[in-house]
Amino acid sequence: MSFAAQTNVTSELQYQGLMERLMFSTLTTLPCCVFLCINGTMLFTLRSRPVFCETSRYVLLYNLLFADTVQMALSQILYLIAAVRITLTYPVCGVFAMIGDLTSIISPLTLVVMSLERYVAVCYPLRHATIITIRNTGLAICVVWIFSSLNVLVRIVLLLNFPFENLQSLQMNDFCSNLAMFLGSMSDLYDKAYTCFLFLSATVAITSSYFGVMVAARSASTDKASARKACNTLLLHLVQLGLSLISTIYSPILIGLSRIVTRIVFVRVLSVFYVCFFIFPRCLSSLIYGIRDQTIRPILMYYLCCGLKLSVVSVKIKVSH
Repeated sequence: MSFAAQTNVTSELQYQGLMERLMFSTLTTLPCCVFLCINGTMLFTLRSRPVFCETSRYVLLYNLLFADTVQMALSQILYLIAAVRITLTYPVCGVFAMIGDLTSIISPLTLVVMSLERYVAVCYPLRHATIITIRNTGLAICVVWIFSSLNVLVRIVLLLNFPFENLQSLQMNDFCSNLAMFLGSMSDLYDKAYTCFLFLSATVAITSSYFGVMVAARSASTDKASARKACNTLLLHLVQLGLSLISTIYSPILIGLSRIVTRIVFVRVLSVFYVCFFIFPRCLSSLIYGIRDQTIRPILMYYLCCGLKLSVVSVKIKVSH
């Protein structure tokens, strides 16, 4: 089914004229560039002050944003390569696919760690400083990357079992994507099983943290404002996880859609889905924390405005003198 969907997408692009491909490429590239700019500014902001480098939740946020930004940039590069009808070799596409798989797993796992950090902050406030240290946060991030790398390693092993000698050439007939790299039934089965396990585990962990904070909020010794804020943060983490899940499973949705709509309509819907379900969720973390966090917001706005406010103040001072 994955191969059929990929072939269908290739056929669709052949029906698009130059102007339509240019229009859709522009409509996807512009929001992606804006989101990359916002994410890049956010990443710079999180390294611009010592408080961000010395606070665990900001270090975890940096790791989440870094993975999302890499995946967003990589997906847009592959989209543009497909738009100009360039086909890659299987090894080159495999490298792109493995990097995409690595970063896609890091995001939900980091959300789990961030949720557990909020749970400890509310339920065990006196022990938070000793449990959630920069050293322990670094170890948690290393575990996330190692776990994600093991998933990539398993995928590579499954790809090695494919009889490449039966291929006439290593040059791909279709455009590069994760679907094109499912070269066997085992790869497809493993991907579905691993995705279900990952997101089910992440949902249980974040939901348990949320109910734990809710129970702690009823305690007289708990800071009500802090608990309420933590609950809202955990709910946002669940939303982020849901959007990440949609971006992971939207391929089967497209497969079903391709059977009931015309080819050209399918390509147009594919472009819309790509922006809404894949690009936008990768920018959600920047928007959430950039707006809600009182420490990040003024610094982020300053960098997004390129120091315009400071420049205006300086001009006023000079005029007054």
